[in-house]
Amino acid sequence: MPDPLHFDIHAEAYDRARPPYPAALWTDLRDLGALRNGTRALDLGAGTGLATGPLLEAGASVHAVEPGPALAERLHRRLPAATLSIDTVEQVALPPASYDLAVAATSVHWFDLDIVLPKLHRALRPDGHFAVWRNAFGDPSVPVTPFRERVGRIVSRRTTRSPSAYGELDTEAWATRLASTGHFTVTHRRRYAWSIALRTDQIHDLFTTFSNWTAAEVDEAARAVDELGGRVTEHYVTPLILLRRTASDE
Repeated sequence: MPDPLHFDIHAEAYDRARPPYPAALWTDLRDLGALRNGTRALDLGAGTGLATGPLLEAGASVHAVEPGPALAERLHRRLPAATLSIDTVEQVALPPASYDLAVAATSVHWFDLDIVLPKLHRALRPDGHFAVWRNAFGDPSVPVTPFRERVGRIVSRRTTRSPSAYGELDTEAWATRLASTGHFTVTHRRRYAWSIALRTDQIHDLFTTFSNWTAAEVDEAARAVDELGGRVTEHYVTPLILLRRTASDE
């Protein structure tokens, strides 16, 4: 099973390689009333601050929770205005009714939701929001590129598969699971398609941060970029699920 602290081991590459979330996502969070100046926000599994930074820029105060000390150190150095807890979401102390918004950006699949959902319900104020999204590295609606063909061949040789209950683009399944305990109701779903051009070294860094990729597979993917001219265009998707805290006291 992939190790969630894989990212901490590769914190330097993670910091260099992970792309930002789409600007349209942040616009929608503001337009939907989940994010505004003065919002008290939780960033859960914050990494190096890819969500923390835009939350601060939007005028929120941010409590970032990150279990990896190397990732957390980079977040703190770059974004000292955020309150930082080096802890898991399951274990961190959260005062009741203290936050307007919790976000899980490319992190919810690591959580024990039976613990985390009631915990967030207690931590959020009435009518608080929980926003869940992730960058899915590969857009199945776009014609397969030569690089994606090579990636597909690498993955097809694996003898084990990810133990995750749902795929990264199974938005409806995730929405159902996140609302299943009655602590939250789904209010909005959004999907953002975008693309980015990446060099060989950037692909090597990015794929190094993927917890289910071996070093040999990463090297093979980087060689494929070299053989394809040293730069490839990757087409990605970011699904967003926005939930609202219910009035239940359970």
